[in-house]
Amino acid sequence: MPGTRKILLALTSHQELGETGRTTGFYVGEAAHPWKVLSDAGYEVDLVSVSGGRPPMDGRDLSDPIQKAFLEDPRIAEKLAATARPEDITPGDYDAIVYVGGHGTVWDFPDSAGLAGIGRDIYEAGGAVAAVCHGPAGLVNLKLSNGAYLVDGKNVAAFTNSEEAAVGLTDVVPFLLQSKLEERGAKHTGAPDFEPHVVVDGRLVTGQNPASATALGEALVKVLV
Repeated sequence: MPGTRKILLALTSHQELGETGRTTGFYVGEAAHPWKVLSDAGYEVDLVSVSGGRPPMDGRDLSDPIQKAFLEDPRIAEKLAATARPEDITPGDYDAIVYVGGHGTVWDFPDSAGLAGIGRDIYEAGGAVAAVCHGPAGLVNLKLSNGAYLVDGKNVAAFTNSEEAAVGLTDVVPFLLQSKLEERGAKHTGAPDFEPHVVVDGRLVTGQNPASATALGEALVKVLV
């Protein structure tokens, strides 16, 4: 285990929700709730995004005190204003990476060789890889040094095909995340729509939806002990 007491949150840089004319981005609660758990456990949390700079945000709810605290935290605010790019990151500095969700991820996470490389290097050094909701889009093309997909044969959770249908975006997203992970050999399990569900398989921790974000952070802390 690396033992740096630092964890990296990976965020999407994509802000267009297909051809709908609506915007998207990273889902604020899915960054804020793990950040709260991890910070309380003594971890320093850094941010990276696919393109660097200020990432687009979605689902911001300032009535949620944890989201409010996340966005108002001086260190986080400074990092959100100018997130690092994948090439700026030294994977060996981190115990874990968390691929944060938001619909934007299904457009830009899979083709980000930089984010996939960070995840591979952290995992192969004995660290953990976590992802929540649409964040597992970052796992779709994440291959280990031996050429195998990280998720192949692993138990995972992610935003389900049923949930995608429930939000009316089945025909908007470029692929269905659950199906794509299953194509890569993952063993996907799902709870009822929008209910919390976190799966731990060794050093891979995945959560189904926004309601799973806090439990994902808690599970990651246990994995890192």
